[in-house]
Amino acid sequence: MRLCHAATALAATSALALTLTACGNGSGNDASGDQSSAPTSSSSATATGGAPAENADAAKDAGSSTGSGSTGTSTGGTGGTGSSGGTGASRCHTAGLGFSFGAGDGKVSSSDDQQQLAVVLKNKTSAACTIQGFPGVDLKSSGGSWSLTRSGATPKKVTLAAGSSTTFTITFLPWNQGSGTEFKATSVVVTPPNETTSTTLAWPGGSVLLQDGATHPGTYTGPVGG
Repeated sequence: MRLCHAATALAATSALALTLTACGNGSGNDASGDQSSAPTSSSSATATGGAPAENADAAKDAGSSTGSGSTGTSTGGTGGTGSSGGTGASRCHTAGLGFSFGAGDGKVSSSDDQQQLAVVLKNKTSAACTIQGFPGVDLKSSGGSWSLTRSGATPKKVTLAAGSSTTFTITFLPWNQGSGTEFKATSVVVTPPNETTSTTLAWPGGSVLLQDGATHPGTYTGPVGG
């Protein structure tokens, strides 16, 4: 009987020892689990592609930028093809212009009988065009040609709508008996500014005092629109 009790007591003691040992091992595993958990991310951690985490958003933005600075298209320069008024009209050409004389020759100086003759330029095309500068004006006679000098006026850009007109003025000094050399003008050749093609009109006036060598002749041409 004593042997049975001893055996039973020994078995109970062994079981208790095993139970205490198991409980102790479980507690140790929990502690080691807390100590070995991964540390929180720091600023030195790297993001995808090797960029530091603190610059990850910036790197993402830089890689996917579609701002106007990189995708915008230039729209400048369309005004470069237009006139000063921004109409986009091209230059007037001789072939698209009609030529005639204006009404009435008026005296500009009673002391020397200087007169003016308006030359009308009409846009015959269906589109607007621009014209600026002095025309070339040559008086013709049976014996020669006289290229007129320009006035001191400043040319301005003129935009001619389809069917509209502008003028320039020929100022001339008529020839009078005994006043000097007579130039018997029969026609006038007009070349619009920046053009090489001319138009010839019959000269409506009489003889002109020839001053082709004068520094300040009494016969000259003004700018278109002036």
